[in-house]
Amino acid sequence: MYVADSRSNPSTAATAAARDLGPGRRAAVAPTVLALGTVSLVTDVSSEMVTAVLPLYLVAGLGLSPLGFGLLDGVYNGFSALVRLVGGHLADRGGHHKTVAALGYGLSALCKPLLLLASSLPLIGAVLAADRTGKGLRTAPRDALISLASPDESRGRAFGVHRAMDTAGALIGPLVAFLILRQAADGYDAVFTVSFCVAAVGVLVLLLFVPSRPSMPEPLASPVPAPAPRASLKAALGLLHIPDVRRLALCALLLGLATVSDSFVYLLLQRRLGVTDRWFALLPIGTAAAFLLLAVPLGRLADRVGRWRVFLGGHGALLLVYGALLSGWQSPALPYLVLALHGCFYAATDGVLMAAAAGRIPSELRSSGLALIQTGQALARFGCSIAFGAAWTAWGDRWAIGAATAVLAVCAATSFALRPAADDDTNSGTATPPPTATVSEEAPV
Repeated sequence: MYVADSRSNPSTAATAAARDLGPGRRAAVAPTVLALGTVSLVTDVSSEMVTAVLPLYLVAGLGLSPLGFGLLDGVYNGFSALVRLVGGHLADRGGHHKTVAALGYGLSALCKPLLLLASSLPLIGAVLAADRTGKGLRTAPRDALISLASPDESRGRAFGVHRAMDTAGALIGPLVAFLILRQAADGYDAVFTVSFCVAAVGVLVLLLFVPSRPSMPEPLASPVPAPAPRASLKAALGLLHIPDVRRLALCALLLGLATVSDSFVYLLLQRRLGVTDRWFALLPIGTAAAFLLLAVPLGRLADRVGRWRVFLGGHGALLLVYGALLSGWQSPALPYLVLALHGCFYAATDGVLMAAAAGRIPSELRSSGLALIQTGQALARFGCSIAFGAAWTAWGDRWAIGAATAVLAVCAATSFALRPAADDDTNSGTATPPPTATVSEEAPV
């Protein structure tokens, strides 16, 4: 049987070192987490500048129907699923997490100026697909670096800090886009140009300040050295033989089927409130502000009470978002409520899911395993975007959001029933080490 020790699993060494700090003392967030948080902050300023204006640019500027926008939005948010497993696999082979992440960030940066040249649906779709390819390449290696640099007891907090910094960029990006649209004559062109310059800065910060390997405590001595499982696509798919990993992946896929794209949420709010085009770019700021405020507290709460509980609670917040959009409630408080709950949803699910999964995946396949779960979720959201856009076009926005509400309620109830058998990711000091015996055909028996 494969024997896991601290030499084969650096996160186990980090966990043990954190416990040795003694009661009442907490390990600081690793420098790797802060460096990656800075990269994500800068990059998200660039990405959210584009995201904030893209729905209006496509629907109002180019005259796309909701179905056409749904197809493009599905590409923008779901195409990365096709390359996430590849990115995770490349990162795990030889531990090249930083290299693969840098390639992904660089590709996304290069796509920003190409939006200036694309004016037809096929060309815009191709540029967005390339941009999401970059996102797909970088996401799993980045999250793997965060998890490998963090002890299990504070992994939710580490992801919360990273997501908070990431969301600070999401908060700044729409503000920059709003100011540019107000001041520049060719507003959309100026937004895309500035977005490229900011993205290039993010790539530079990654290359200069993020270490190639996380700085880990010295491993504990072990009389039984254990060989590490060899990274391969077969080994990554073999992670689904681990019951808790399989359940997490299945629940992420189910809930993704009912997760309406952010852009549709903002378009629905615009219709309900009659928001002018000039102010539309500010709507994502409400979501980002709530995410920023809640990411760290909810990450720490997940470490204490269980990450799965917080994850499902976040989808409860999303269900309230749908209910508010579906209701006939007319109040000036409606946009604040919807955007606050929307940000709460992301704060309780984005990093929390990765923290929950990381504790169940061996370090040698960490990037591949996280990519596996992200792939199912992204493919499901891709399908949801297309289905929601088609339903809106055929039957109207109220029928579409009503159907999404019903589907989310069913998927949430099913996910509650399929939850991991033991929520062993609470900060009880007895976290279960990730299983390793069944994930690779190379593992000795």
